[in-house]
Amino acid sequence: MSTLKAIAYKTAKKGKMNPVFCANVSLLRGVENDVFGRPGKRQVTVMSVEQWQQACQEINTDLDWLTRRANILIDGYQFSADDVGKVISIGDDVSLIITGETDPCAKMEIAHPGLEQALLPQWRGGVTCKVITEGLIQVEDTVRIR
Repeated sequence: MSTLKAIAYKTAKKGKMNPVFCANVSLLRGVENDVFGRPGKRQVTVMSVEQWQQACQEINTDLDWLTRRANILIDGYQFSADDVGKVISIGDDVSLIITGETDPCAKMEIAHPGLEQALLPQWRGGVTCKVITEGLIQVEDTVRIR
């Protein structure tokens, strides 16, 4: 079983990531206050602790997960192309449908040399999701992927 390890949002496109212990996730706003939370295929981004660690090991560094600029960090799961269309359930209420891979961009290379390439293999950069049921999530919530 997987666990929600961290939550964050950004209020501006190039703004800093704001980590929070809990957050409302809605159909209209994604993770509350996130600049990219509007409805669409890339409403919420989710990444795996294990895959983040693999990318960091590849470039011989230990970067904070916020460097990736994702909204949600989970442990106990590794994403792949087979996950498109699956539902991520977080806690008692929130459900997200996986719409695709979160492709690493040049911002990752600016954050640390080699990071963009290290995130490319095996969906290490995480997944994009659309909110299908809204509610409150908090760190240590149970995460189920089906």
